[in-house]
Amino acid sequence: MQFNAVFKKVPEGYIGFVEELPGANTQGKTLEEARANLHEAIQLTLKANRELAEEYISELEEVIREPIFVRL
Repeated sequence: MQFNAVFKKVPEGYIGFVEELPGANTQGKTLEEARANLHEAIQLTLKANRELAEEYISELEEVIREPIFVRL
């Protein structure tokens, strides 16, 4: 998977977020730390979204699940 990470220098260090993934944001004292933290934030956000989807799907009687690929 590829996402667009955005970082901004702030007095405390750096903040970062992913344009395509609301909720995936972080901070770090250095740019390297912010990058590492954002990587973890992406993983945690995707995991949380999948768990929420599983809860919702389990309440439905019948669903179709399939991969979808989007080219921008």
